[in-house]
Parts: sequence; C-alpha cells; structure tokens
Amino acid sequence: MFDFSLSEHIKLDGLVDTHIHTAPDVRDRFMNDIELASAALREGMEAVVIKSHTEPTSGRAALASEVTGMRVIGGVTLNTPVGGLNPDAVHAAAMMGGRFVWLPTVSAGRAEGDLDGVISAVAEHDMVLGTGHLKPPEIFHVLDLAADYGVGKIIINHPLTGVVGATLEEQREMSRRAYLEHCLVACMPRHDGLDFERIVESVRYVGSERCIMATDFGQGHNPSPIAGMKQFIYLMREHGFSHLDITMMCRDNPLELIS
Repeated sequence: MFDFSLSEHIKLDGLVDTHIHTAPDVRDRFMNDIELASAALREGMEAVVIKSHTEPTSGRAALASEVTGMRVIGGVTLNTPVGGLNPDAVHAAAMMGGRFVWLPTVSAGRAEGDLDGVISAVAEHDMVLGTGHLKPPEIFHVLDLAADYGVGKIIINHPLTGVVGATLEEQREMSRRAYLEHCLVACMPRHDGLDFERIVESVRYVGSERCIMATDFGQGHNPSPIAGMKQFIYLMREHGFSHLDITMMCRDNPLELIS
C-alpha cells in the first residue's frame, strides 16, 4: 500500500510516538522493548510509549530506559487479564513509574469493574488517560467523569478505526477536552485498510493543535515502528501539512501530556 523506502530520509529528532506494541507479548511483535528503545535512541527521538493489551508495561519501560538511556514510558491497559476496570492495577502501574492508563481495548464491552475508581486513581497520580476501544457514547461519558475528577490529560485512541468509529463532529467535540491520536496502523491492509485521506480530513477538520500522530506499530507483519513514524510524517508532508503542524502533533502535543 505504501512505499516505505520513500520516507527513509525523514528525521525523528525530538519526536515522540505514543503508541507502540513490543515483545514480550502473546502476539508476534516486530521488536522487543530494548530493541525499540535502542532504535529510537539512534534516531534521536525524545520518547516512546510501549503498550500491551495483556500486561502492564510500566516495569518493562523502566528497565528499557535504564538499559538504553532512552526515555521509554509504560502503563497499563485495563483489559480482563489485569482485572478489567481495576483501580489497584492503576495504582500499581503508577508506583512503578507508569504514565498511561488505557481503558479496555480487546476487552471492550466485556471488562467490568470500578470506572469511577479508575478515573479517581488516574487523577491522583496525574496520569494520561487513553480511551482504548470505547465507542463514542462511552467516550463522552468518560470525558464527563474525567472532568468531575479533574483529569486533564486524555487521549482519544484511533478515533477513525472500526472499533471506535467517531464521526467528524464527534471528534471535534472530543477534541475540546482531549487530544485525538491518529495511528498509521489503521491504514495498513491487515488492519482497517483505512484510506489515508480520512486521517488528513480529520486533522484538517479538528486542527493539528488538538491531534497526535502515532503509529500503533509493532506487529510482526508490519514494518518497524521507526519506519512507520517516518512514513506517517512523509505522507502528511505530501498532503500539505507544514513542519510546524507535524512538530506539534509528533512532539509538542505528546510532551504536553507526558511532561
């Protein structure tokens, strides 16, 4: 679908990818935590965020950071393997240096627990809340709860994908209280096969100041996350987005959340 060789020259100095899957995992992954951290360090990236659908990545991120000197950030996804909407899992992730809490992804619609307790714990530890694979009505409910508890760092994960399916108007409304995280993986043939123009349309509609570019790469059948971020930047440039736009979405907005 994409010619990744066209983007090999793209520089990633100072940039952040907020959504990468690494090994060890129950699924085939392109590289492990240390390999990703080392590759990101060579590219001069500021930080990478590692995510797992099945286990916390807080400790893994801390170890990768210590070994490589790269800033690697982890957290916990509240799927059934960690007890679903489990505030204790949030507290534990935070105590190990985790910065992200993702609401259910592969367990969306099945994960049970204490959502209020989860949001309260996110607020207590000043963590970043990701909406996972929730549908728009659920996302708006979470945004209301987050406001009640004073949670201000929120990412709407891949709003254009089939698992979320937010309209442009819904995305604009969400962007008033959260950043929209667009991931290149949605355009890959073994995923949603999304027309890249849909991402372009959404970013233009909402504004780059409220969007984040990430890859969600790491699958064994896709190119590396590094190649994915370079390709994403290349494509956005080809569609007329400026250096300022891309810097905002790949550095400034992510750093606003993780600083």
